[in-house]
Amino acid sequence: MDKNNDDESLAELINRGGVYTDIPGNSPREVLAGIVETVPLPAGIPRESLLKAVMEREALMSTGIGRGIALPHPRNPAMDDEKQQFVAIVFPVSPVNWNALDGEMVHTVMLIVSASAKQHLHILSKLNFLCQQENFYQLLQDKASREEIVQAVREAEQTWKKE
Repeated sequence: MDKNNDDESLAELINRGGVYTDIPGNSPREVLAGIVETVPLPAGIPRESLLKAVMEREALMSTGIGRGIALPHPRNPAMDDEKQQFVAIVFPVSPVNWNALDGEMVHTVMLIVSASAKQHLHILSKLNFLCQQENFYQLLQDKASREEIVQAVREAEQTWKKE
């Protein structure tokens, strides 16, 4: 696991982005449009521009990573200020076909909006690692609250610092 302490806590990124349930949509585009419409965005980031950037990245290759999880994100950094980047965790109303490599329907979407390619890779690495952990994966399947998810991430981050 990446032990770089210079980057921002994943728990704080999720806390900033939020956790949302029952976002409607029957396709990745519909769900992503609902997410972009719902999450609070920093000043200077137009919703239409973010949705377009996320959809352009999705057109290159599905961000469905398997096990019912998708990690959509713009291809290029969406902002300059690292203090504005966020991760929003979203549970759609019903599972969505995201064209994931394993063919599973997506039940959890984590929108990553970062300030640099380096930060994006750190965030992606941490999320991917967490999603492989059964206790965290169970939280996602149970559509846990923001508090429960953030607490689990904080505990994982404390473990990583000790390693």
